[in-house]
Amino acid sequence: MTPITPGAIYEHVKTGGRYRLIGVGKHSSDLSEFVVYESLYEHPVSKLWIRPLAEFVGEAKSPDGSFHPRFRLVKE
Repeated sequence: MTPITPGAIYEHVKTGGRYRLIGVGKHSSDLSEFVVYESLYEHPVSKLWIRPLAEFVGEAKSPDGSFHPRFRLVKE
């Protein structure tokens, strides 16, 4: 698994949106891990986001069919 750094800035590779990683939390019922991150731009829906850790560090499929990391580290 790709190591992640709380406080670091990550970029969503597909959209280009930048986010500050707040940390990793546990779901209360099954202890699965979720990433908590903050958008660094004005988003009309929410400023704070959560995503399963495996999804945050995993790959996403591009419209052209290739796979790439969903988020990339921009600044520690």
